[in-house]
Amino acid sequence: MKIWYTRCPVPTASGLAYNLGWLEQELGDVGVLQDAPPEIARHHFDHDLLGLFREGGNVPALAARSEGARTRLIGLTWIEEWQSILVRPDSGIRDAAGLRGARFALPGWAASRAESFPRAMALHGAKGALSHAGLTLDDVRFVDVPSDGWWPGLEALRRGEVDAVYVKGARAAEQAAQLGLAVAVDLDAHPDPRTRVNNGTPRPITVHEDLLAERPEVVIGFLVQTLRAAEWAASSLDEVRAILGRETRSGSDGVVTAYRNDFHTALHPDLSGERLDLLRVQKDFLRLHGFLASDVDLGAWLAPEPLAEARKKVGL
Repeated sequence: MKIWYTRCPVPTASGLAYNLGWLEQELGDVGVLQDAPPEIARHHFDHDLLGLFREGGNVPALAARSEGARTRLIGLTWIEEWQSILVRPDSGIRDAAGLRGARFALPGWAASRAESFPRAMALHGAKGALSHAGLTLDDVRFVDVPSDGWWPGLEALRRGEVDAVYVKGARAAEQAAQLGLAVAVDLDAHPDPRTRVNNGTPRPITVHEDLLAERPEVVIGFLVQTLRAAEWAASSLDEVRAILGRETRSGSDGVVTAYRNDFHTALHPDLSGERLDLLRVQKDFLRLHGFLASDVDLGAWLAPEPLAEARKKVGL
C-alpha cells in the first residue's frame, strides 16, 4: 500500500517531518498529493484514498466528513498565522468600527463545498474582525469576487471595487506589502482566540478510517515523526523559517511578518478539549452558512488513541 501525504503551504510539524526526510524513513516512499496526477490529487478535497494522511485546512476536512468521507480525526494544531483585514491606505478605515458599511470581498462558490474554502475563510475572517467592534456580518456588504489567484480580492481592492479583504499567511503578507495596502484590523492582536477561528485555526490531521483499523502502527509512526519534528522545530527557528519560505513560496519578509517569533515552539498536535471546542465553533459556523452537507459529530470523528501512543513513544 502506498502512503500519501497532502500538505498546505503553511507551517506544520508533519510538513517539517516530510522535508527532513523523517516520514520516508518511517513509512517508506511517501507520495505528495500535490505532485500526483489529477485523478489522485483530487483526494486532497474528498479524502477517498486509503493511504492518505492530511494536515490541512479544516473546511475541506469537515466538508468531506459531512458528505460521508470515511476519515478519522487524529490531531489538531493551532498556529498563530497572520490574519488581517486589508484596506487601501486612503480609505479612511483604521479599525474594526470603520468597517461598518464597507464592501467586503467574498470569493465565489467553487465546484464543491470543500473547494469553496476561500469563501468560507473570507466570511469567517470578516465575522471575527467585525466582532472587535461589536458589529456583525449584517453591518457590511459582501461583493462577490473571483476565487482564482493567490489571494482572491486583492486586485479588486487595489482597483477600488471593494473596501476590505480578509487575508492570512506569508504570501498574502508579501502581496499586501507589494500592493501598498494597509492593515485595518489585526486579528492576531485580540486576546480571544475564537475571533481567529478559521480554515487553518485549528488545523486537523486526518486519516482514512480503514488505514487506522488495519495498520494502526503506520498511523502511530506518522504521528511519532510529526511530534519529533515539532520538538526539533522548537529550537530551530532559522531552519524552520527557511523550510517555510519554500513551502509558502514567499520571501523571508513575508514569513517573518506572518509568523510571530515563537510560532516554532507550538507546532505539536494535540486533541485537547480547548482545541476541540474551537473546532466546534468553526464546524457550527460552516454548517450555518452552507459549507457542510450535514452536521459533523466531532466525538464520532475523533480517534485519540494513536496520538496518545505516539506521545508515549516520543516521551511527551
